[in-house]
Amino acid sequence: MKLFISIATLSIVFFLNSPLSAAESTAEPLPLNTGLHPVDWMIIAVYAILTIFLGWYFSRGQEDTSEYFVGSGQMNPFLIGVSLFATLLSTITYLSTPGEILGKGPVYLVKDLAMPFIFIIVGYVMLPVYMKSRVTSAYELLEEKLGLGIRMLGAVMFLGLRLIWMSLLVYLTAKAITTMLNVGEEWIPYIVLGTGLVAIIYTSLGGLRAVVITDLIQTILLFGGALLVIATITYHLGGFSWFPTQWDSNWDTQPFFSTDPATRVTYVGTFLSILIWYVATMCGDQVSVQRFMSTRDAAAARRSLAIQLTVSVVVSLTLAMVGFALLGYFNAFPSEIPAGMELKKDADKFFPHYIANHLPVGISGCVVSAMFAAAMSSIDSGVNSITAVVMTDFLDRFGFKPKTERGHVLSARLLALGIGVIVVLSSSLMGSIPGNITAVTNKTANLLTTPIFCLFFFALFVPFSRPAGVLVGTVLGTTTAVLIAFSGPIFIENYTSDMPDPISFQWIAPAAVSINIASGCLVSYLIASAQQKKSGAQRDLTSD
Repeated sequence: MKLFISIATLSIVFFLNSPLSAAESTAEPLPLNTGLHPVDWMIIAVYAILTIFLGWYFSRGQEDTSEYFVGSGQMNPFLIGVSLFATLLSTITYLSTPGEILGKGPVYLVKDLAMPFIFIIVGYVMLPVYMKSRVTSAYELLEEKLGLGIRMLGAVMFLGLRLIWMSLLVYLTAKAITTMLNVGEEWIPYIVLGTGLVAIIYTSLGGLRAVVITDLIQTILLFGGALLVIATITYHLGGFSWFPTQWDSNWDTQPFFSTDPATRVTYVGTFLSILIWYVATMCGDQVSVQRFMSTRDAAAARRSLAIQLTVSVVVSLTLAMVGFALLGYFNAFPSEIPAGMELKKDADKFFPHYIANHLPVGISGCVVSAMFAAAMSSIDSGVNSITAVVMTDFLDRFGFKPKTERGHVLSARLLALGIGVIVVLSSSLMGSIPGNITAVTNKTANLLTTPIFCLFFFALFVPFSRPAGVLVGTVLGTTTAVLIAFSGPIFIENYTSDMPDPISFQWIAPAAVSINIASGCLVSYLIASAQQKKSGAQRDLTSD
């Protein structure tokens, strides 16, 4: 925790007291490069080799799957908090935040106001209940209250969620890298293969400990890479003239609240969608629950959560500054905008373009490594968590557990390898979904986030819940999410990707969780009432 606060504080002090803040603008654009220099490639290669070495290093001490999946439940809360942040950040957020700020406006920053509420809900309401049970798979918690069928439903939904998530982020990373390399999108499969291969190797070897340590390195790279972009723009503009003092003409009109569901982004919509997404992810996603279970107790898990949310705010603000800086730079030097690109329409492309073509040699390599790091941090966590779920909820649960612990660990490694291959292959399907990075993420990877969380909500917090009611709620909640996510193609005839959706993606989570819980509780209550009446009638007959 102190590490990140120190870095952020020192960075701010450096900028405010350095010649950069007082220098006069050079009024000249940065020199234009033609892609990455061999030195940049060397930096990227060294980083890849280092992560593979860490995977091998941590593989040496693995004696059982408890060590492989949850670090024997003795992991450091600080490392777990940083790892959880790195997992949930990913390349998607790393790229989408500057792009969203540059092309749409600063309302995205409202999400940081939700963090204290998230900490209270998850840390003091959810975690004490979760940490009473020491489980490898989060979905073991569902079977005790709602039966094996709901446990299997939760596990299958999680597998779908994380496979889509990883496939999407690998594809988006590869697409961004093609921009940096000034090559066509036909190179995407090769970049996907390289990124996936490195992450799969160190994850399948090292287990959770390798994942957590590499996540720490990746977070430092991410934060440092963003600061380097801000620093170079500040230097060449002669200070902080890039910081906006009025609403930019490229930004959308973003009201506080709107009764029109088609309004793309509002302050209230941003707050609600982020609040619900974080709570749902922390409490229903194996990636998060597995991290909490690797700590000693509820207090340690709460410290990990506090660290994760704090680092998230620091990096979120930094990435927003990257978006402001990029907007200021390209507004100051419009001749530097590549042919065929527009600030509003192609906002997601300007960050990777700037990295490859305007940063000094060596710095580009560090920032590109940060982008690879963001992708690999989500791949490693996703693969490790999926492996834990498949092993625990399917193979072990149905009697296919290997006879020895060594065989169990070997099976987990081979399974992790196979899952990684599936992710690499399925990433090729992600290019056909319309929208910018933020919208695409909500329309695909986040569709199942709230339905999975609702399973845990029913199991742990609704005493009268019944499997049939939970199933009805899940079906209706998921259907609602799909209808909103793809409202354009579903409800608009001759829909094209540049047309606005009739219902904004921001309402996917609030609407889905509301309908899921309301319908599930109603049906469960009716079933429970009917069962009570039937039981009471039988007792009356017995007494007669």
